[in-house]
Amino acid sequence: MEKRVQFDFEIFFTNGGSLKGEDFRLDLTGDSISDAELIDFVVRDLRLSMVGRWAITGKKIIAKPHKRKALSPSPEGHRLVDLSHTITEGLVTYKGLPPPLVCDYLSREESKAIYAEGTTFQIGKIEMVTNTGTYVDFPYHRYADGEDSADVDLDRLADLEAIVIRVPHQVSKAITEHHLTGYEIRHRAVLIHTGWDAFWNSPQYYEDNPYLTRAAAEYLRDCSVSLVGIDSHNIDNTADGARPVHTVLLGAGIPICEHLCGLDRLPESGFTFTAAPPKFRGVGTFPVRAFARLR
Repeated sequence: MEKRVQFDFEIFFTNGGSLKGEDFRLDLTGDSISDAELIDFVVRDLRLSMVGRWAITGKKIIAKPHKRKALSPSPEGHRLVDLSHTITEGLVTYKGLPPPLVCDYLSREESKAIYAEGTTFQIGKIEMVTNTGTYVDFPYHRYADGEDSADVDLDRLADLEAIVIRVPHQVSKAITEHHLTGYEIRHRAVLIHTGWDAFWNSPQYYEDNPYLTRAAAEYLRDCSVSLVGIDSHNIDNTADGARPVHTVLLGAGIPICEHLCGLDRLPESGFTFTAAPPKFRGVGTFPVRAFARLR
């Protein structure tokens, strides 16, 4: 059933004045939309500027045939796609490494003795190894004199032109240079979609995972890629203690993002990729909120 949203609104401008609308109707995708998403659409649709405070009243969803392109909650051309796993208490990212401990340093109950009546806060405490969840490896992870997470500039981690190369794990566990040819990859983040993230947090995830070969890593290095990511347990064959892919890519200053997810939601190209951690001195790996921005 097609649906529309009906509402009243008032928008106040930061340079003075206001705009009101009554019984405004817009076509809707889905069953609901938040007030904030609704006002964003009105501002975009009416091409308003200098918008400050606003109010939505009388909102209701009605069943009514659409008269125009249905309303989308996300700004056209600026849709964000989360590519990160959620980190939870006890999560095992890499077998043999301890899971994270997530707890209160200051609980809400304890904070009642510190703040005014009715005012509480929570301060969390996290204890974990840096190889937890979706994370980025920096040269210091492999090389004692390499760049750590505080050394690498944001322009090497954020809003990178990116491409997805799909090599299903059912087709090949070993991703070779031949899988990577025929794509525009120079100065791009290359994200390898294998589909292995479907096994996340299960025993199968840690065994016999897809990986890049040394030759594939050398090919990416020689093509001057910006970053390499994969939705697998490790970008290397874990049976090879020399870790040739980490050695080649990090040796060339190319960050690696492991344990991605949701790459099936991305087009092959036409998006940017971001995976930026906090600036920690002396840390070669750290969890990130990896995401793509679709155009």
